[in-house]
Amino acid sequence: MSGENEKPALVYGEINDNQNVLDLEKITIMKYAVDSEDVRMEHKIGLQNSDDTNQTIKLYKRRWLIVLLFSSYSLCNSFQWIQYGIINNIFMKFYGVDSFTIDWMSMIYMLTYIPFIFPVTWLLDKKGLRVIALVATAMNCAGTWIKVTSVRPDLFAVTMFGQFCCSFAQVFILGMPSKIASVWFGSEEVSTACSIGVFGNQLGIAIGFLVPPILVPNGEDMDQLAYDISIMFYITAGVATLLFILVVMAFQERPELPPTQAQATARCIPPEQYSYTASILRLLRNKPFLLLILTYGLNVGCFYAVGTLLNRMIIEHYPGEELNAGRIGLTIVIAGMVGSLICGIWLDRTKTYKQTTLTVYLMSFVGMLVYAFTLSLGHLWVVFLTAGALGFFMTGYLPLGFEFGVELTYPECEGTSSGLLNCSAQVFGIMFTICQGKIIDNYGTLAGNIFLCVFLFIGSVLTGFIKSDLQRQKANQLAKAAVPADPEDGNISAPAVLDETRF
Repeated sequence: MSGENEKPALVYGEINDNQNVLDLEKITIMKYAVDSEDVRMEHKIGLQNSDDTNQTIKLYKRRWLIVLLFSSYSLCNSFQWIQYGIINNIFMKFYGVDSFTIDWMSMIYMLTYIPFIFPVTWLLDKKGLRVIALVATAMNCAGTWIKVTSVRPDLFAVTMFGQFCCSFAQVFILGMPSKIASVWFGSEEVSTACSIGVFGNQLGIAIGFLVPPILVPNGEDMDQLAYDISIMFYITAGVATLLFILVVMAFQERPELPPTQAQATARCIPPEQYSYTASILRLLRNKPFLLLILTYGLNVGCFYAVGTLLNRMIIEHYPGEELNAGRIGLTIVIAGMVGSLICGIWLDRTKTYKQTTLTVYLMSFVGMLVYAFTLSLGHLWVVFLTAGALGFFMTGYLPLGFEFGVELTYPECEGTSSGLLNCSAQVFGIMFTICQGKIIDNYGTLAGNIFLCVFLFIGSVLTGFIKSDLQRQKANQLAKAAVPADPEDGNISAPAVLDETRF
């Protein structure tokens, strides 16, 4: 009978609003079973009759160049976030504005992100990583050169516009580490790669804390201040221009072959069947992810407030210590970079996403509490110590949130889930910075820091309620389990994983 050999009809590669996010993997496994003879012949998994979806997976050495290049232009952009705030009193004097106005030079990074993140993640879905990287570096480069022209006391509006351009570039940068890690890296290194991507952003903030107080020392000579500020702006513009040229020459959209089973499956979704709006709605119906959006925003929003107001807090208790304020900020971020890398390696080895996230969150709360009560003791070495402990956990949390979000939302676009997390962080960052600034003005730094401690405690409690539903890990396990046995020896033939020795 002709019907005996017919393959069952499958709705293949489509995810609709009513399907569970693992339906695609289940359908894929059915497809494996139907096409098992072809699989055995080729010793690789064929998802569709297309080279792009062939499930031979391969790791290219070029992946390290891509993540390094991304980290570099992320560094250049994040440096500019804090370059005004860390010498708040100097820019107040030069431009003749109040401290709250200078605070907005940092908060504009947060404000710009909120309305633009959804168009940018839509563009990422439609055009891919290379277009996003080109726009990011071009806007960042333009912003730096605009600021070069603004070094006069009557041109504050120009320097604000330049900072706006850089803040717009940040929208194309902040949510990309998890996307680049998923597109380019294997399942055993994806968390480490994400940490390296976040590492660049953190290093830029660290340099932003350290370098401006060195390049622009406090003084009364306005001409000398203008010269020092212009040197800082020219250096930044030169670096941004070089990175834009390198991205044009070397940044690649994606590897020819996917690095993981999960990424191969994701490539199977036809573009015409993907709806950005439906993806957003699915994410907003994902209860564990909604909790993560809230808790991530609380934690990172506190970090943004501490970074923006650090100069004011240190100068209040240690007058004339602008340089040490920068060094304390550097300590916070360097400790956080170490924390990020350690957490990334730990996640790759253990896959304990919720346990690690909860532990780091609780320690962020403890670190903030200790920092709050030791800031006014009169010993700078104590502040360095407590700030380092705070930074290790608070900024070390950044890649954890990204990777946990990707796990909870797979197979949705990593840029979309990261964008929602960052949007929450920007909203809370603005709220916390304004509120803490007002509390410090009226009640002192201790009250302002206790204000942040309260929200870190709330975030720790809510993190405990997040259900650890690791969809991406399930997808990889299901795909590996579906590889058919070799007809000659009966063994399960693992999918080919090649690690290129060339670019």
